[in-house]
Amino acid sequence: MNFIYSFFNQPAIIIGLISLIGLVALKKPRGKIVNGTLKTVIGFLILSAGGGIISDALSTLGPAFENAFNVQGVIPANEAVIGIAENLLGTEMSLIMAFGFVVNILIARFTNIKYIFLSGHHVLFMAALLAAVLGTAGFEGVELIAVGSFLLGSFMSISPAIVQPFYREVTGHDDIAMGHFNALTYALAGLIGKWFGNKEKSTEDLKIPEGLGFFRDNTISTAVVMTLIYVLTFLFADAAVINEMSGGDNIIMFAIVQALTFTAGFVIVLQGVRMMLAEIVPAFKGISEKLVPNSKPALDVPVIFPYAPNAVLVGFVSSVVGGFIMFLLLPLFNLPVIIPGLIPLFFVGAGAGVLANATGGRRGAIIGGIVNGLLLILLPAILLPLLGELGFSNSTFGDADFAFVGIVIGYFFEWFGKLGIYAIVSAIAVYFTISIIRKPKEIKLSGDKVS
Repeated sequence: MNFIYSFFNQPAIIIGLISLIGLVALKKPRGKIVNGTLKTVIGFLILSAGGGIISDALSTLGPAFENAFNVQGVIPANEAVIGIAENLLGTEMSLIMAFGFVVNILIARFTNIKYIFLSGHHVLFMAALLAAVLGTAGFEGVELIAVGSFLLGSFMSISPAIVQPFYREVTGHDDIAMGHFNALTYALAGLIGKWFGNKEKSTEDLKIPEGLGFFRDNTISTAVVMTLIYVLTFLFADAAVINEMSGGDNIIMFAIVQALTFTAGFVIVLQGVRMMLAEIVPAFKGISEKLVPNSKPALDVPVIFPYAPNAVLVGFVSSVVGGFIMFLLLPLFNLPVIIPGLIPLFFVGAGAGVLANATGGRRGAIIGGIVNGLLLILLPAILLPLLGELGFSNSTFGDADFAFVGIVIGYFFEWFGKLGIYAIVSAIAVYFTISIIRKPKEIKLSGDKVS
């Protein structure tokens, strides 16, 4: 069980293995196989390192923000729930992860839903959620593992499919997909951009006065905006709190360094994405041609960032605005108070911004980002009482799909018992059956748009 858990908790190894299989299937020379596999792993590790730097920088901004504006409540944290779930249902969770991946591959092989979900940490999170909810619903042993694996593999296939029409708008091709369990807010952001925005006025085409020409560089614009956010937040926070974080360094200098560290992490992420995509996309064609025809890799959200770096920032800031609006509204709905977590608001908000910009330009990215932020706080607040009943007190997931799935399965069981959960399983099975019968639509592509 520990091997399975460790395997899925090392997404770089999963990505590297997929690249290796694809290159072998294409019968590439031994040197190319080694080169492509290692570059894929290294590219992903670079991406992950950049993401870690961003998360570390935001981990200082978050507490400072809470202190500066006297914010109190529960912070959504996927990792906190995982720790509890592993202790309660570790074996079941590991087996659901393993067999869920098999179900995902079988769906891609035999239906027209052709996505193979490769974000291992999100597979882990969803497996934990399903094990917890189904276990509380009275499922155990083989029944728990079978139903959980089917649902996990299904969500691994359906989530990218929901986002793909908007993902294609961003990339201009159909070679990769979104492997990040926030399909609900990503698709909604894309729709909002389409309904209320204007795709001709992209965030990437902002007209900047000659004297501010340096803002045309995404790295510089990110650094300046984040520096303003950090400096203002740290100045409003209690000096004692910031001094403890900074080890006594000057507050302004500490804020600037943290902002530039965030920016460095963002640049590293973009570099890692480019390196990984250069290897994984050609390698995956071997899997698509030889093993699972027409399949596409569903990769983590930072993969989409290089396509519209300005939209990343717009989506993040807009999501923070939406998150804090909902934070203020929660008491009016008699819901638990959820503190907006800046890490999910950045990564999910950035993805939503890029997708909404592709369909609705600047206005779409702003409105889509705000709605994304609203839902990233509302859904965990609705899920929190349910998780408390499951023994996960004061813990809740921070991503939209985890919260949505937990809410639906939890309340279907409350209302209809086990029959309600089997109704969900049956509906999903019917969906896949229809996808086998129905011919896939012809898709018009505009070519790769990565910058």
